[in-house]
Amino acid sequence: MNKCAWCRDGGLNETYHDEEWGVPLHDDRKQFEFLMLEVMQCGLSWTLMLKKRETFRACFAGFDYKKVAAFTEADVERILNVPNMIRSPRKVRAVINNARKFMEIRQEFGSFSAFLWRFTNGRTYVYPRHRTEWVARNALSDMVAAELVGRGFKYLGSITVYSHLQAAGLILDHEPDCYRFAEIAARYPIEVREGEL
Repeated sequence: MNKCAWCRDGGLNETYHDEEWGVPLHDDRKQFEFLMLEVMQCGLSWTLMLKKRETFRACFAGFDYKKVAAFTEADVERILNVPNMIRSPRKVRAVINNARKFMEIRQEFGSFSAFLWRFTNGRTYVYPRHRTEWVARNALSDMVAAELVGRGFKYLGSITVYSHLQAAGLILDHEPDCYRFAEIAARYPIEVREGEL
C-alpha cells in the first residue's frame, strides 16, 4: 500500500497520517487542537508534537477552547511546571489568547469550521502543481493567516496556517499515489486548482 513518504516511520507519524491528516474536519474542538499543535510546533519538529500530544491535552483541558479561554496567569505557571511540557511562556499564553479569539469567531460565524471552510466554499482544494513543486505556504494560507492575525491570533503565520489547512483537509496534499488521496477525493467534494500554487 503506497503512502506519503514523510509518514513512513512505523510509529506516531504513520498513525497520524493514516487516521487523521488531510481528512476534511468540521469539528471545532479538533480544529482547535490541530491549530494549537501548530502553534506549539513553531520552530520544533512535528514528531515531537505528536510525542507530547497527551501532555498538551492534559495541560489545555483536552483542548476544550471554552475552558482554555478562561485560563489565568496561574494556569500559565501551572502548565509550565508540568513534566514533559514545552516550557515556552509565550506559546502557552498564545494558546490561551487564541482560545479567546477562537470563541469570538464562533460567536460571529456559529463555528470556527464555518469560518474556515468559507475560504474554499466548503471544498477541499487540490493543487496539481504540488506534485512537482514543494510549497510551505500559498495564496490561500496567506489570506487565512492575514485574517486570523487581524483578529488577534498569535503564532499563526502563513506557513503555520498552511500546515493546518493540510491537516484539516482544506488542502489535499497527500501524494497522488498515496491510498489516502484516493479515499479522501472519493468521499469529499474537491476542487482542482490548476495553475495555482
